[in-house]
Amino acid sequence: MQLLKLQIHKKNALEEASFNLEDCFLQFSILLVMLMWSYIKVVIQDPGSVPENWKLVSEQNIEEGNSVALSDYASIENPTPTLSTEQIERRQSQSRSYCSKCQNGKPPRCHHCSVCQRCVLKMDHHCIWVVNCVGARNYKFFLLFVVYTFLITTLDTLVLLPSFIKFFRQTKNQSLLPGNIAVIFLVFVLNLAFSLSLLCFVIMHASLLSSNTTSVEVYEKKKSAQWKYDMGWKRNFEQVFGANKVLWFFPLFSKKDMENIPALHGMEFPTRSDAVE
Repeated sequence: MQLLKLQIHKKNALEEASFNLEDCFLQFSILLVMLMWSYIKVVIQDPGSVPENWKLVSEQNIEEGNSVALSDYASIENPTPTLSTEQIERRQSQSRSYCSKCQNGKPPRCHHCSVCQRCVLKMDHHCIWVVNCVGARNYKFFLLFVVYTFLITTLDTLVLLPSFIKFFRQTKNQSLLPGNIAVIFLVFVLNLAFSLSLLCFVIMHASLLSSNTTSVEVYEKKKSAQWKYDMGWKRNFEQVFGANKVLWFFPLFSKKDMENIPALHGMEFPTRSDAVE
């Protein structure tokens, strides 16, 4: 009777373990598909380029009916001593709206990438893992790629945890071959280390996303009393992921979001009226 109970208990344990493995395999497959989809999108999607001969026209110039010629920007960085302090500050502000390397204007939050050799709209950084710049038009795809990679490595770590614990028990009894011991140890430790590294990366970008800041703008944000692009966490989130909640977890944008949220195109961004530089 005792033997029968033991066999039934063993059978139930095996069925439960089999169910858990099947469940984990399903989750792993879904995460892997989302990871690869996001990765392909961030690799092939242009982060955003500045239109040819683009120039920023100030409100004062619009009122006067005059536009600022791109050639006028050439001397902005080295103003003559005869200019007043106000004129120097105005010209230095204008110089940030012109790229001498691309010989073209720069929209707000646009920066020149030394690797791609071009200006990128709302540039965050150049990522060697995706062989592409991360900017306004593929930042969402990059964030999803990082999040899904973190989730899949964390799932791997949790699945390997029982084997890792068993590894220590069997090591004492020397019931495992040295090769198997090395494989189990390395796979678990590498997955755990990668998962923790990605967690730090996810937290960092979550902080940047909540304040509507890019990696390039961190120092500039610290200098300002109130960050002019911080419109509140909800609007900041929508400027990257869109307002359609159904598509937040997919590397896609709805047509309505593309039409109603200019920030997704990387050319125009709403600013706070009470921002202090």
